[in-house]
Amino acid sequence: MSPEEFANEFGPEMTPPPMADPHPYGIPVHPIKPGLTKRGRAAVAVAATVIAGGGMLGWQHYAAQQATASVKAQEIALKQQELRLQELKAMNDINAANQKTQTTADAARQKKVDACVQDNKGLVGKQLGATYRSVLEDCQAQYPSSSTGQDMQEAASSTNSGGGGVNNGLLIGAGVLVLGTGIAVRNKARNNTHGHYA
Repeated sequence: MSPEEFANEFGPEMTPPPMADPHPYGIPVHPIKPGLTKRGRAAVAVAATVIAGGGMLGWQHYAAQQATASVKAQEIALKQQELRLQELKAMNDINAANQKTQTTADAARQKKVDACVQDNKGLVGKQLGATYRSVLEDCQAQYPSSSTGQDMQEAASSTNSGGGGVNNGLLIGAGVLVLGTGIAVRNKARNNTHGHYA
């Protein structure tokens, strides 16, 4: 028996496996670099630019809408103040007209009462129980005060709790305040509009 036959016959029954190939698909031509490729980096840059630009445009649009809404709210408040001012002025005019009507009606009544007292003054002391006071009360009962004017005065005093009507100086001051507020709102709106899109 030759040594080779002996090794085959009595040699180890298991042979070691062949060494695993580290490159089963062949040796690479160039080394692999970790990270993104040029295309990947360009895509990330484009996406970041689109997101940043869209966010900036969205914010500008939002800011412009907020400014417009603020200006509209201020204009509505300004118009409400103007309407309130006109209402106060109308109430003042009505109060003045009512006061003038009441004053003329009261003056006419007083003239009639005075004339009645002059006519009946001769009865004092001549007729039983006739006194100056009773003659005056009879004449006042004969010419009662106008209830319409009194009702108007009561209605005016209930709507105007101040009791003295609206002061003209107050009306002028409120008008100047409303006008100044309107000019300030318009200037602010103009500055906001030009500032966002310049």
